[in-house]
Amino acid sequence: MELLMSIVIGIVFSVTIYLFMSKDLLRVVAATLLLSHAVHLLLLTMSGLQRGAAPVLSFEAEAYTDPLPQALVLTAIVIAFAVTALLLVMSYRTYKVHKTDDLEELRGSADE
Repeated sequence: MELLMSIVIGIVFSVTIYLFMSKDLLRVVAATLLLSHAVHLLLLTMSGLQRGAAPVLSFEAEAYTDPLPQALVLTAIVIAFAVTALLLVMSYRTYKVHKTDDLEELRGSADE
């Protein structure tokens, strides 16, 4: 299962790099969202995909899962949501002010 997850993570990272190299501002925001999801998958995969009971006060289970990677990913999801919302607002404001979302046009000219 870890091999399959590693391949999926590699695909998501490669799509993210492709989107980062585009000229559209909204695609760059989508790339940051995909990058955060790829990192979440990477954290869960590196911690080991284990089956077991939740570590709640019960002694009947044979194995327990580690709650620390899940807590880290949950915190990272909240942070990624906030960063994505901020980037969306900033890109909307940039579009309203400059009337374009093309990064080449936003760069300006060489004589500025």
